[in-house]
Amino acid sequence: MPIKAYAASKAKAPFEPFEFEPVELKHDEVEITVDYCGICHSDLSMLDNEWGMTTYPFVGGHEAVGKVSAVGVHVPNLKVGDRAGLGWISRSCTHCFQCVGGNQNRCATQEATIVARHGAFADRVRCHWTWAIQLPDAIDMASAGPLFCGGLTVFNAMVQNHLKPTSRVGIIGIGGLGHMAIMFADKWGCEVTAFSTRKDKEEETRGLGADEFVSDKEPWNNPKLQGKFDLIINTTNAGLNWDGYVAMLAPGGVLHTVGVVSNPFGVTQVFPLIAGQKSLSGTPLGSPATSREMIDFCARHQIRPMVEEYPLSKINDAFDKLRNGSPRYRLVLKMGA
Repeated sequence: MPIKAYAASKAKAPFEPFEFEPVELKHDEVEITVDYCGICHSDLSMLDNEWGMTTYPFVGGHEAVGKVSAVGVHVPNLKVGDRAGLGWISRSCTHCFQCVGGNQNRCATQEATIVARHGAFADRVRCHWTWAIQLPDAIDMASAGPLFCGGLTVFNAMVQNHLKPTSRVGIIGIGGLGHMAIMFADKWGCEVTAFSTRKDKEEETRGLGADEFVSDKEPWNNPKLQGKFDLIINTTNAGLNWDGYVAMLAPGGVLHTVGVVSNPFGVTQVFPLIAGQKSLSGTPLGSPATSREMIDFCARHQIRPMVEEYPLSKINDAFDKLRNGSPRYRLVLKMGA
């Protein structure tokens, strides 16, 4: 049976109805009937071929949630009818040093859900069983999609930096990633400070769990913030004053980016790094184990991304909102609508 999807025929083209015949399901694969799929800025970058690796017709979508509709004979952990989610990575080799060490997200030959294959702006999508993450009943599928890319990106940053309940955390940028980072850090027990140039976001940001809100364009000049933070996570792609943010780190603190910044991510003054044993770092999305940990964390603490829902038939309106508007804070497509 053909898979029904929406595809773009060339860079920046609108999405149009599209069908394709899938190959036979591999023995280690899972097929998910998609109920909801988030729209990530990476989908927009792929649509526009910003990274030079898009193939057309392009079927995007890598924040999929739905029910398992088929399983290969070697799938050990899922059955038809299980609720599952899929993010950016759809397959890893399982045998390289990174994979056997539990870091499948760092596999050099990993396959992305929307690179050289069709993604989840479709009624069905497939992946290796490792990357199909089972959803507990407490997870709301209508808002869960963004957890599998934006959510996992910031959650993994916290895991990799060994976040403690006593940590003081700064979040730069209150958008699709930043608003989830605030909720995670708050439920972790941390003291959370949000940095945003948008003063009008303060009330909402505090409602998400931020203890402090800073809209000062040069916060590093505030003596109360000097040497305060154990971890500062940058979720933006803006070029910022990295030396200024390093000055706000406590000894042993980390300035960590998950946003693809537009200027070199580095400092001009090395001595503050050495004297305070401070670090600059970054991480990709998390492993399957971290994905499961994140989902359990969200279920336990009732964390739901803030989403705007569009029917799949209005996919081009949703992309126009992403390209030209200000979503609050993630866009999600409802399939079959």
